[in-house]
Amino acid sequence: MQVENSAHAYSEGGFWQKLSAAARLAGRDVVERALWLFYTAKSPLTPAWARATIYAALGYFILPVDAVPDMLPMVGYTDDLAMLVAAYSAVSEYITRDTKAKAKEQLDRWFGPSPGIR
Repeated sequence: MQVENSAHAYSEGGFWQKLSAAARLAGRDVVERALWLFYTAKSPLTPAWARATIYAALGYFILPVDAVPDMLPMVGYTDDLAMLVAAYSAVSEYITRDTKAKAKEQLDRWFGPSPGIR
């Protein structure tokens, strides 16, 4: 699958549906990075190129078919995490403390409290 095509798969509803359904299986790190990107894309300070990068990564995350099937134990979300990390690297200057705080609030609701903001 080409990354460019995954941006077309992104929708906010699809993102929340996939994230809430897969949170425990995907794990806190995958969910955290997805939330950082999601909230960064919502910021009016994030430029269009960064939003496009984010939506491509989040679109890949919510697609039901990808390089490594999500249902495989231990490895199912490794390709998704790789996409999220690549997008994070590209747009990291736009990920703010406020963005991370919003993500942590959601993570704490799903996974329970964790120490500090990364």
